[in-house]
Amino acid sequence: MLTDMMRKLGAILCRCFAVTACTCLLVTSAHAAEAGLDGRSLTLIWVLPFAILLLSIAIMPVAAAEFWHHNYGKVAAACAIAFIVPAIAVHGFAVTLHDVLHAMLLEYVPFVILLLTLFTVAGGVVVRGNLHGSPALNTGIIALGTAFASVAGTTGASMLLIRPLIRANDNRRHNVHVIVFFIFLVGNIGGSLTPLGDPPLFLGFLKGVDFFWPTVNLLMPMLLLVAILLTLFYAIDWYCYSIDDTRPQVADPTPDSRIRIDGWVNVALLGAVVVAVLMSGVWKPGVSFDIAGIKVELQNIVRDIALLGIAWASLKLTRPGSREANGFSWGPIIEVAKLFAGIFVTIIPAIAILKAGSTGALGPVVDLVTDASGKPDNVMYFWLTGILSSFLDNAPTYLVFFNLAGGDAAALMGPLSQTLVAISAGAVFMGANTYIGNAPNFMIKAIAEERGIKMPSFFGYMAWSMAILLPCFVLITVLFFGD
Repeated sequence: MLTDMMRKLGAILCRCFAVTACTCLLVTSAHAAEAGLDGRSLTLIWVLPFAILLLSIAIMPVAAAEFWHHNYGKVAAACAIAFIVPAIAVHGFAVTLHDVLHAMLLEYVPFVILLLTLFTVAGGVVVRGNLHGSPALNTGIIALGTAFASVAGTTGASMLLIRPLIRANDNRRHNVHVIVFFIFLVGNIGGSLTPLGDPPLFLGFLKGVDFFWPTVNLLMPMLLLVAILLTLFYAIDWYCYSIDDTRPQVADPTPDSRIRIDGWVNVALLGAVVVAVLMSGVWKPGVSFDIAGIKVELQNIVRDIALLGIAWASLKLTRPGSREANGFSWGPIIEVAKLFAGIFVTIIPAIAILKAGSTGALGPVVDLVTDASGKPDNVMYFWLTGILSSFLDNAPTYLVFFNLAGGDAAALMGPLSQTLVAISAGAVFMGANTYIGNAPNFMIKAIAEERGIKMPSFFGYMAWSMAILLPCFVLITVLFFGD
């Protein structure tokens, strides 16, 4: 079993690095240009492959699930090619491939390595046993998962705790709300305090945002949301529990038994992940390597090698059977690797246009998020980032608005800090608005349905989120982004 997992891990890494390695060789042979695409010369048609890919991610898993399941990698590759080939023809081979290599080496590869490591390590921790799903227990599990999400990532925390939560409530008739609030808090809002928590924040970290910047600046809005939602959840669950208690007892398919955790070594490895990422943000040796015109810093290389070593150690040290008990498979991370390869390539012209500011083709959007004096409108940044994150993937949405706000991490952590708070909060918080806003949402839904819970439809879930989350976001707007 371990050999099989190691082989699959190697295949995933090969897929992650193949495009980057080939691009590096091509750019080297072409003597890569020092500057990339000039956004002032690009029209909106260059953004079409990016838009098509994001719309495909949003719509096709629902509208054409079978086709998407077998062909999502081909769709991502086709969209990437739809940008690269015309760009080479119009702007030249060296300029185009320079931008592609820049995106792959400095953003895509570190991004996928972190997700792969968190996915692998969290998948080795299994919670066995069962407790009775009372309102207090359910609230405690969701609160624990919310806190854990900023350490293990929203995906890792969700995959660790969703099955124990389902087992605890599998003899209750009213349990859909438990899963919905789990998606709200563990799958999304809980990941707002560190770059490990949610992919948008890690992209910000790669762009130069300090590791603990989200911890300090997103803590208060996050705590306010968590307090409101946990209180509301307890009230709803208490009411549903009282109704369930008046019905004849239903045999519990998973009777209460002692809780125990297997795979403790992976808990220690999660700490090692934190150390590795922190190291790359603190240790600045001033050493870098020029790869086809792209400066790759030593601390980032060390971080990525350390993360891969941690993933390998998790596979090597975790007892056989632990991952099977978690229903662990490589499918989700393979999907992420393929789709984000396409996203990071096709987003290149969008970022270039945004960097052009008001002189670029997206000038009206730039004007929409700035006031008459040219200052950022943080309310618009929060809501536009959030609305797009609800229906598109929140990681590329964050990247788009980060660059729209100037793309300078130092300025965004300084005089424009509230703008970065608005972008970060919009991307992380509002990913909970739909099933497609953040990767864990659909995985949680699928696991719940597999265990016999009749989850709301796409629009049924949105009815929950609009009724519960939108008023909370209005309150966040008034308290944190109002004049």
